[in-house]
Amino acid sequence: MPCILTGIALIAFLSGCNKDYFNKQPLDSISDATFWKTEKDATLALTGCYNIGAGWTGENFWMPRGILYLDLMAGLGSEKELIPDHITDGTLTSAYWVIGSYWSNTYNKIARCNNFLVHVDQIPMDENKREIMKAEVRTLRAYEFFNLALYYGDVPMPQKMLTIQEANTISRTPKSEVWAFAENELSKSYPLLPATRPATETGRITKGAALAILGRVLMAEKKWAQAAAAYKLIIDDNNYLIDQNGFKQLFLLAGEDSKEIILASQFQEDLYSHVMLQYLYPETYGGWHQFSPYNELVQTFECKDGKTIDESPLYNANTPYDNRDPRLDYTIMINRRTSFKGVLYISEPGSSSPDRMNKYNWSGYSINKFMDSTFSGNLANYDGNFSIIRYAEVLLSYLEAKMEAGDPIDQALLDATINKVRGRSGVNMPAVTAVVPSALRPIIRRERVAELAFEGLHYFDILRWGTAAAELNRQFTGMKLTNDPANYKDYPVDANGFFIYQKRNFKAGINELWPIPQSERDVNPNLTQNTGY
Repeated sequence: MPCILTGIALIAFLSGCNKDYFNKQPLDSISDATFWKTEKDATLALTGCYNIGAGWTGENFWMPRGILYLDLMAGLGSEKELIPDHITDGTLTSAYWVIGSYWSNTYNKIARCNNFLVHVDQIPMDENKREIMKAEVRTLRAYEFFNLALYYGDVPMPQKMLTIQEANTISRTPKSEVWAFAENELSKSYPLLPATRPATETGRITKGAALAILGRVLMAEKKWAQAAAAYKLIIDDNNYLIDQNGFKQLFLLAGEDSKEIILASQFQEDLYSHVMLQYLYPETYGGWHQFSPYNELVQTFECKDGKTIDESPLYNANTPYDNRDPRLDYTIMINRRTSFKGVLYISEPGSSSPDRMNKYNWSGYSINKFMDSTFSGNLANYDGNFSIIRYAEVLLSYLEAKMEAGDPIDQALLDATINKVRGRSGVNMPAVTAVVPSALRPIIRRERVAELAFEGLHYFDILRWGTAAAELNRQFTGMKLTNDPANYKDYPVDANGFFIYQKRNFKAGINELWPIPQSERDVNPNLTQNTGY
């Protein structure tokens, strides 16, 4: 049976994933015929639409691993087992299990949403509550359909529960139609959703979250004026702000209640936790050191004067990490520069450190962004939420949409958007003053990388910018190994002394889309394949 169908019976709901509202115990096995009776049933079913499985397993567009993997695929780094790397290194085939996992997990969630929308009307309950629930489920489903079409192109678009026969013969809907459906669903849903939620409903979709997802759809469709209008509604509602408590704190337990976070996947220790910290922490601190950022990401961060490393007099090739945007240190762990819990991070080859660059397939850098020193529990039982949408994205996207729409850009607009992001406490980067698109465009794109790295948006960005092939068909480098590259023989280095790490061989005209999983095509002959696979 194909993965776009998960049966006619009600899907068993997972345990709650929010500290309060989603703190519900699961029902093991329930049939549609006996379940849909009370408002409590509707609430349990709604929870099942948010949840997508255990907190770390499975590739998807909602949980930390699947979101983080997207940025690794997009050239911000690598994974020790090279699991996501193969999607953009020129070796991708329709049999690769990772693209099959994104497919099946996403359609599983869509099936839950479809099942909810089919049955919720039969429950006697407050009509206003019902309409809000339906709007958030339609929003969740639109988010999933949008991402499926972004990465796979034309995809099946079931809007109801399917019989086995229907599932085995369903055809692909054109990408443009899928995005049009998502756009329409989101446009109809956001006015029905509350602008804010009480603490007991933290984690549920708000008007701002639906509008921000709509903004992404419109940006992908290059409907710039409409995207700007969607983002402006979020800004004008004045429910979110750029957090001045520090950039680093946004990604820790202490920052979960920040008014900058518009939407996040929710977790609870012991009940609905995840193992990101176990994967993330270097071995020195008890983790598995699973991820290695690329030096090309490191080089994207500007110097403190707001200029690139190619332009700034502050940049010294012999001390390349000095005088840089503070977000570099907040995002990347750097050899003999970063300390965590009072212990220096060491990754240089030849050292006795378990994180030495030559021990595994590592770049010498580690991710610092989500390293939570405030958590004292089991690293495999972490309950830190994971941001899906932040207000910083809204401001940067609003400015980009205004610019690409051809609207005049002035200093007031810059100060209300990108300069709010750059000027937050602890970052304090110089204000942007460029108003001409040719000068402003690369600044916005760099800013999105520096601000949003490892939050799952870079793949989305390079696909819609049309730069994926250029960014992913090149040699990537790792940490600085020497200031005398001509005479350094221990490891391969480039002309600047950086470790020659991995090469991606992205196939232009092919790899912009993922293949339809072969396992699905074996079952359903009506599923055609994307070019090149």
